[in-house]
Amino acid sequence: MSVYTELTHTDIESILSSYNLGALHSFEGIAAGIENSNFFIDTEKGRFVLTIFERLNASELPYFMHLMRHLSSKGLSCPDVMVRDDRSLLFSLMYDGEEKCGCIVSCLSGKTLDYLNEVQLHASGKALAQLHVAGQDFNERRDNPTGMLWLQEMVEKVSDRCEQVYGSDAALLLQNELKQQQAYHFEDLPTGVIHGDLFVDNILFDEQGVSGLIDFYYAHHAPWMMDVAISLNAQAVTLGEHDRHRMQTFLQGYTSVRDILPQEQASLNMLLRMSALRFWVSRLYDAFFPREGAMTQVKDPKEYENKLRFHRQ
Repeated sequence: MSVYTELTHTDIESILSSYNLGALHSFEGIAAGIENSNFFIDTEKGRFVLTIFERLNASELPYFMHLMRHLSSKGLSCPDVMVRDDRSLLFSLMYDGEEKCGCIVSCLSGKTLDYLNEVQLHASGKALAQLHVAGQDFNERRDNPTGMLWLQEMVEKVSDRCEQVYGSDAALLLQNELKQQQAYHFEDLPTGVIHGDLFVDNILFDEQGVSGLIDFYYAHHAPWMMDVAISLNAQAVTLGEHDRHRMQTFLQGYTSVRDILPQEQASLNMLLRMSALRFWVSRLYDAFFPREGAMTQVKDPKEYENKLRFHRQ
């Protein structure tokens, strides 16, 4: 579980005092995610999710609140942000002498799965395309926080430790893939809002299929195919013998809603590699420079090194 801010019953009651959500019955930390502190809260009016933001700057947060409300209003099954009594969407609290921001959102039905079968992959691809279509007329923009400059800086920070821990081949792969990505350009691809982090723990399923998409705090403006690449790596690529077929199944679900243009298809392999490189570097950094937290979760960097190698074959 990743909980960096530990809230008490009294803390949450204080937060709820500015909402019309009824009295607090119970709460529990959510055992998923590594970026924010999340809690299920049960009140007189139902179950909600309370999030305390640990990394994002307060000035960035309105974008995510407005995006979720926009997507929800378009019929996408995603969290809707609860409005406070003063019509604002964010609350603040003092924790260990530091002011933190948070929000409360609706809690969707369904559950996350560790592994997606072909039917679920098809449904997930369809849901991602629905997100892209629903976000087409969203009029706010957030640039990619993990662009090329970020990637260059991160590779510099982790290269030496990567060589020490994982060997010279891994360190050389980092540098080689970075150079190849620097030489490639994606400017001709259609762009819009992307989720940016559609791992299996950010998709909810019920008996009918996808019941919701959650955790939009990596969302930004980028080529839609980057979102497809991130999702394929996270959901379809298991480093097993059926991965190519699993990827195609996801893409079939996606194209049932939105066509993929020839230039998008041509760029997909490089985007898959870019996605794998980004998450590999991010995981290396978190492993080598962990943050202190009440309970923290660090994901295995080797997984994404192997996925990068898979796409370079």
